[in-house]
Amino acid sequence: MRRTTGLAGALVAGVAAAVLIASPGLADTLTPGGSNSNADCDGTGQGQGNGQGQGNGRHSGAGTGDGQGNRNGAGQNGAGQNGAGQNRSGTRSADPAASIANLAKGTLSAEQRKDLAGMAEEEKLAHDLYVELGESSDTARFTRIAEAESRHLQALRALMERYGVEDPTEGLAAGSFASDEVTAQYKELLERGRASVEAALQVGVTVERQDIEDLDTALKGVTAEDVLTVYGNLKQGSTKHLNAFTR
Repeated sequence: MRRTTGLAGALVAGVAAAVLIASPGLADTLTPGGSNSNADCDGTGQGQGNGQGQGNGRHSGAGTGDGQGNRNGAGQNGAGQNGAGQNRSGTRSADPAASIANLAKGTLSAEQRKDLAGMAEEEKLAHDLYVELGESSDTARFTRIAEAESRHLQALRALMERYGVEDPTEGLAAGSFASDEVTAQYKELLERGRASVEAALQVGVTVERQDIEDLDTALKGVTAEDVLTVYGNLKQGSTKHLNAFTR
């Protein structure tokens, strides 16, 4: 697969390029659905101080609450607490397909369909790596970012189902992949990351940089609104993850 070869090469370059300083308090900024600006809930929303908060984005938030809105919520009778699916009182859509239901479906070329399946493998690779590195490094940010990667994969699965693309990740256990190349890559990255906390963070940097690069490539020529939206949200999420690993 084209993108996985790039990821292996990026690992060597990433080691020389990044200088990482672990921040003990950073993990708190990655709480899924939390109220912090680094949380992996990429939407904008409107809330009412005594009414419903509605979020638009990869994770739609809905809830009621009084108090000061966080970042995006703007209420008619005050500042709503639940805008943008960013707050703990908000609830994400349990069905990723529902988040793209109102987005226009387009047409994908054979190459674009291949890219969609490849991005799903990449998200699974990231998720499985971060779960293992979270345990071996005892670094909470890996666990929290792994949860975000799981949501990313669910969004891609919703697209694959919508376009009739075979899911290369379906039914596979953690650390198992459809291709021998991705399996070997996973093992190599995992071995490197287990060497130390700093090495684990460097693996995260490498994976997220490659994800961003591959998303940029996959976005070229795409006109389908639903695919553009999901890819754009995934890229925004990967950028936040990269920042988390480099701070």
